Formats: sequence, C-alpha cells, structure tokens
Amino acid sequence: MDKSRDTFIEVLDSHKGIIYKIVNSYCKDKDDRQDLVQEIIVQLWSSFHKFDERYKFSTWIYRIALNTSISFYRKNKVRQEETVEFPSIIEHKMEVEDTSSQSQELALLNTFIQELREIDKGLIIMYLDGLSSKEIAEVMGISPTNVTTKIGRIKDLLKKKFEHVNTQHHAG
Repeated sequence: MDKSRDTFIEVLDSHKGIIYKIVNSYCKDKDDRQDLVQEIIVQLWSSFHKFDERYKFSTWIYRIALNTSISFYRKNKVRQEETVEFPSIIEHKMEVEDTSSQSQELALLNTFIQELREIDKGLIIMYLDGLSSKEIAEVMGISPTNVTTKIGRIKDLLKKKFEHVNTQHHAG
C-alpha cells in the first residue's frame, strides 16, 4: 500500500464521525445512507491529492461531505420525503436512556434539524460540533459574519419550534 493511501485511510478513520453525522442528517433511508457514505469517500479520495495543507483535514472533509450530501439530497428528495424514520445525528457522541428528558429533547432537536433547508443543516451540524465561525466560513465559502448571522437565525428558529412544542405539551 502506498503512503498516500495509508495517510488517506488514517485521515478517514480519525474523521469518520463527521461523515456519519452529515450522512445521518441528510438521509433518512438506511440504503441511501450507505450509498452516500460511499459517494463521500469516493469524492474525498478523488480530491485527496489536491488537499491544501493550510486547512485542517476536518474542514476539507466537512466541505466535501456537505457538498456531496446536498447534491445527493436534492437528487433523492422526493423519495426521502416519503420516509418517516429520524436517525440521530449525534448518536455516536451521546449515550442516554430513552426515557430521559435529555434524550427526548435530543430527538426533537434532530427532528427539527431534519426539517431545515439543506444549507442550514450543514451550518447547524458544524456549530453543534463546536467549529468556530471562521472554520464554518471556510467550509461554506461565506464570511464568518454571515455564518454568525445565519447560525443566530437558525437558533432562533429552533428555539421557536421548541417553544411551540412546549406550549402544545402544556396545553394538552
């Protein structure tokens, strides 16, 4: 095995969580998720020789995974809308009992993220993953100020959705 292939496999292995989070938020169907993971890996491998070392591997992976996922999402949107399952985007990070309120809130958050426009999904995934506005801006190709503004709007929207659910829950 050559050195670049070994390096690629190491990078892929150490950053696979990014790929799974993105895939799980853009694909509801298990088979589609597997196809998308493969497509992202193919895209990463085909552009690996062009990787710019001024950036982090995670930034490069986010950019390619998000672009590939958005394209995949748009192609498969009609079929996806017929699917009801909502896989957790952060299930590999959090181990909580299904009966806990934290788990219910996480499931709700995941549902609300599923409902976002595809670009907004990518922004909030990276935000929840702890990326800075500068890092998100590098991935998305927009200014850090624009990232901060968009994240603020998404957070407001998610907050309103939670408030609406809580109002319904307490009224019922």
